[in-house]
Amino acid sequence: MAKIAVLGAKGAIGSRVVAEALLRGHEVTAVVRDPAAYRPEDGVAAVLAGDALDPASVAKIAAGQDVLVSAVGGGDGPGHAALIEPAAQALVEGLRGLGTGAPRLIAVGGAGSLETAPGVRVWDAPGLPDWLLQIMHAHGDAQAYYNTVDDVTWTVLSPAALIQPGERTGAYRTGTEQLVVDSAGESHISTEDYAVALVDEIERPAHLGRRFTVGR
Repeated sequence: MAKIAVLGAKGAIGSRVVAEALLRGHEVTAVVRDPAAYRPEDGVAAVLAGDALDPASVAKIAAGQDVLVSAVGGGDGPGHAALIEPAAQALVEGLRGLGTGAPRLIAVGGAGSLETAPGVRVWDAPGLPDWLLQIMHAHGDAQAYYNTVDDVTWTVLSPAALIQPGERTGAYRTGTEQLVVDSAGESHISTEDYAVALVDEIERPAHLGRRFTVGR
C-alpha cells in the first residue's frame, strides 16, 4: 500500500485517480482548492486544501507521502493555460524543500507535444483553435522544464489525443514520445483507463525521470 496525495482530486482525471487508487487499497489524501465544496470518495484518508502554485503548500501536502499526483492543468479552461508551467516549477520547488524525504511526483501532462510523425507534433495539425493550442504549448513548456529536473523523482503521463469519461477496461498501450493510435489511426483513452495506467506506474515504476503516454 502506498500513501498517495492527489492534487486536483475533484477534477475529471483526479477523481478517477482517487477512485482507482482506493480500489487497489492505497491510502489516498485528496487535495482540492476548497475542501468545503468537495464530497470525498468513501475511504479517502484525508481532504486538504492545497495550491499547486505555492511551493510551501506543495511541501506541506507532500510531507509523509510516497507519491504526489498532480492532476491540475489546462482542463480548468484556456484561462488557466498560463499556470501550467509555473505549477510544474512550484511542484518541483516544493518537493526539493523536503530533500531526501520527498515523494515521487507523477504529473498529468498534455498530448500536444507528442509526435504523430518524425518532426511533426499533435499541435502542428491544421485548424486547431487558439485556446487549445495555448493549453498544448503550456504543457509542452512544462514538459521541457521537467526534462531539466534531475534532483526530484518525476514522471509525466501524457494522455491520448482524446481523453474523456468512459469505461474502465484496464486495457491500454503505452508509448514515450509518439502518440499512441489504434488500427484506424485514432488516439483515445477513457479517463478511467488513464487512471489505471497512472496507478500502475505508481505500483510498478517504469518511467522515472521521463514522460510516457497511453492510448487504447
